[in-house]
Amino acid sequence: MKDLLILIAKQLVDKPDLVEVREEERDGVIVLCLKVGEEDMGKVIGKQGRIARAIRTLVKAAAIHEEKRVTVEII
Repeated sequence: MKDLLILIAKQLVDKPDLVEVREEERDGVIVLCLKVGEEDMGKVIGKQGRIARAIRTLVKAAAIHEEKRVTVEII
């Protein structure tokens, strides 16, 4: 799931070298923290958060396939 998030984020941004994903576990839930460059933040979030919502949906669908609970935070 972490690799999927990295792949998606790198395709969206202008500076893929600045994409970082940190994985944490909180209360049995895997939290993927996505960090991108300042100027690419809008591209990852999208208008009214639509792209961010789509990214979260894709990652959650992959997690369900692996029987895990995952959430994505954009920092």
